[in-house]
Amino acid sequence: MKATFGGGCFWCTEVIFQNTDGVNSVLPGYMGGKTDNPTYKEVCNGDSDHVEVVELDFDADKVSFDDLLKIFFKTHNPTTLNRQGNDVGTQYRSVVFYHNDEQKEATEKFIAGLTAAEAFEDPIVTAVEPAVTFWEAENYHHDYFNQNPGNPFCAAVIAPKLQKFLKDYKAS
Repeated sequence: MKATFGGGCFWCTEVIFQNTDGVNSVLPGYMGGKTDNPTYKEVCNGDSDHVEVVELDFDADKVSFDDLLKIFFKTHNPTTLNRQGNDVGTQYRSVVFYHNDEQKEATEKFIAGLTAAEAFEDPIVTAVEPAVTFWEAENYHHDYFNQNPGNPFCAAVIAPKLQKFLKDYKAS
């Protein structure tokens, strides 16, 4: 099955789901914009209206879509519009692109549950939109964290996020 999430920089999101049991593959890319075959530069400049996303291929017998939602909402801030940390722009907006009615309903129910539980201090701004054409990111974005652990952004931002996720994930 497929799932597509936009939760800020796809380098951060990719490595989280690469370390999730039942996820067969994770591809970084772009979705939701107005141009065909956007480039990273166009997306980063805000010229294309695309979101940086990861498209997952997952085994629903090993990991449920609800479990993927739990990970997604736990590993990014769903309350900041067009922003994740220091990354600002519409390409970093929080969004679940659903591939079928079940994913749409599950996501809306999940967000309603988080809202009712007051899980976050601020309102959740995560969009729930139908999946459209997925444009795979340029090759140098694939497996970025694992290929570039010495990159200052990877060391300062992604590594601590991954360590926290792995600690929490293994404990659950």
